[in-house]
Amino acid sequence: MYGGSQKSGKGERKSMASMEEAGGRKAELLVFGYACKVFRDDEKALFHEQGKHLIPWMGYRKILIDRLLHHYLKNVHFKNNLDEEIYFNENRDLNTGYNIINFAYLPNGVLHREIVGSYNPYASQGQNFIINEKAIVWESTFTQTPPQAKCSESCPPGFRKLTRESEPICCFDCIPCPQGEISNQSDMDNCVKCREDHWPNHKRDTCIPKRKDFLSYEEAIGIALTTSCIFFSLINAIILGIFIHYRDTPIVRANNRNISYILLISLMICFLCSLMFIGCPEPVTCFLRQTTFGMIFSISLSSILAKTITVVMAFHATKPGSKLRKWMGSRISYTIILSCSLFQFILCLIWLFSAPPFPYLNMQSEIGAKLIECNEGSMIAFYCVLGFLGFLASISFVTAFLSRNLPDNFNEAKYITFSMLVFCSVWITFIPTYLSTRGKYMVAVEIFAIQASSAGLLGCIFMSKCCIILLRPDMNSRKSITKKQLK
Repeated sequence: MYGGSQKSGKGERKSMASMEEAGGRKAELLVFGYACKVFRDDEKALFHEQGKHLIPWMGYRKILIDRLLHHYLKNVHFKNNLDEEIYFNENRDLNTGYNIINFAYLPNGVLHREIVGSYNPYASQGQNFIINEKAIVWESTFTQTPPQAKCSESCPPGFRKLTRESEPICCFDCIPCPQGEISNQSDMDNCVKCREDHWPNHKRDTCIPKRKDFLSYEEAIGIALTTSCIFFSLINAIILGIFIHYRDTPIVRANNRNISYILLISLMICFLCSLMFIGCPEPVTCFLRQTTFGMIFSISLSSILAKTITVVMAFHATKPGSKLRKWMGSRISYTIILSCSLFQFILCLIWLFSAPPFPYLNMQSEIGAKLIECNEGSMIAFYCVLGFLGFLASISFVTAFLSRNLPDNFNEAKYITFSMLVFCSVWITFIPTYLSTRGKYMVAVEIFAIQASSAGLLGCIFMSKCCIILLRPDMNSRKSITKKQLK
C-alpha cells in the first residue's frame, strides 16, 4: 500500500496504491454473483433443514445469511468467460493473483484508479511480481526519494544472498560466489556451477571457456628447450662428422669406431626426440614419444655397455694364453647392443598393445585451465622402461668403475664411469621431481632429463677425444700410444 499526495497545478493530487484481485471490481462482482447464485439454489433446503432453530426476526436472519454466504464465497470454484478457473486456495487467496492499483485523488477530488503492476504467486520465478514504478503517483513527501521496502541493498551479479539469522527475510548479506560458480542476476539465492570445461570470469557473472594449456613452442620454456635441443643436436652432428673424417686415426680406431658411430647417432636422435614432447599432444605423438625415447636410449646405453665390455676383454685378451681372444671382434659388441635393444623393444610393444598412451583433457590440475596431456596408459609399463634403462646404466657404471685402472691406451673406462655418474644423477633426481609436478612442467622436467643425460654422455665420452683430434694431433698417433703403454 502506497499513499500520499502530489501537488499538481491548482490543487493537490492525493494518491495511494493497493493490491486488488486480478480483474478488479469485475472479478469481485463475478465471484460474489456466483456465490449468491449457488446460495439461492440451496437456500430453501438449508432453511428447511434448520427452520426449527430460526427466530422470525429479520436482523437475526440477515446475520445467518451473511455467515452462510461467507461459506459459499470461500468454496467458490468456476470458470469465467476466458475459460480461467476461479477459486480460493488454502490460504484463501484468489488463484488468479492480484493487480497492484494506484489510487490518486485528482485536484477536483475525483478518485483515479490505475493498474501499475501485478502479483501472481503461481507464476514462474522472476515473473510473479511485476510493477511499473514510473506509473506510481507518490505523496509529495516521497517525490524525490521513493520509500524502499527492503532491509538490505540488492546483491549484484557475482554475489549471492546469505540470510541473517533471527532477522526478516529481506535482511541479508551479499557474499561472493565460491570458486567455479557464478550468479548472472541480482539477488540470487544460490550460485550456479559452471560446466567442467568452463570457468567464471573475473566478476563471476558469466562462465567462459577454460584456456587450453600445454607446453607450446611459443612460450619461453618451450623456446628454451627447443633451442637447447637443436644446439646439442648440432654439436652431436659435428662430433660425428669429426669421427667420420678422422676414422683412420688411432684414437678413433682404439675406441671401437663402429660402436662410437652407433652411440653418436642414437644420442643425436635422443636430442631430437625431445621435440615430440613439445606442442599440443596428438594421438600419434602420445603413442610414440615415450616408446621412441625408451628404445633410442636403450641403444645408447647398450652401446656404452658394449664399449666398456670390449675394453675389458681387449685388455685381458692381450695376456698370454688368454681364452678371450676368440671372443674378440665386433660380434660380441653387436650381440650386446641387439639383445638389450630387443628386450626394450619387447617391453615397448607390450606397453603399446596393452595400454597405449593417449591424449586427454585434465580439468582438475590447474584452476581456470584445461591441460592437454598425454596419459601414459600404464604407469607400470612406463616405469618398467625407465627401470631397464637404469639397469643398463648401473651395469655400465659398475663395469667401467672396475676397469678404470687399465693402461692409458684403454682409459675410456674412466670417461664412461664419469658419464654414468652424470646419467644416474640426472635420472635419480628426475623421478621425485616428475612425480611432484603437473601439466606442462612435468613434460618440461622430462625433456630436461633427456637432454641433460644425453649431453652428459656426449660430453664425458667424446669431448676429450675431439680436443685431442683437433688441438693435440701429436697425441693422436701410434707412437704416442706406444709411449704411454711403455710408461
